[in-house]
Amino acid sequence: MTSLSGGSDDTGSPAEPQALICARCGARAESPPPTWTCSVENGVRQYICDTCSRENLRAIEGRLDSAWW
Repeated sequence: MTSLSGGSDDTGSPAEPQALICARCGARAESPPPTWTCSVENGVRQYICDTCSRENLRAIEGRLDSAWW
């Protein structure tokens, strides 16, 4: 099957990268730094900066299933 020319869904322009915002303190990053934590809570992806992750490490660990230990 062939498609008509100009009937493509591809607009040709790349998607604009969205700045990430820390869910706790509001810090911003242009792309996901490897030191940030990504969490999916109630189906929503949230990012937490490295500073907030360090400050709240015990609370994060306390939410892990026992299978992780």
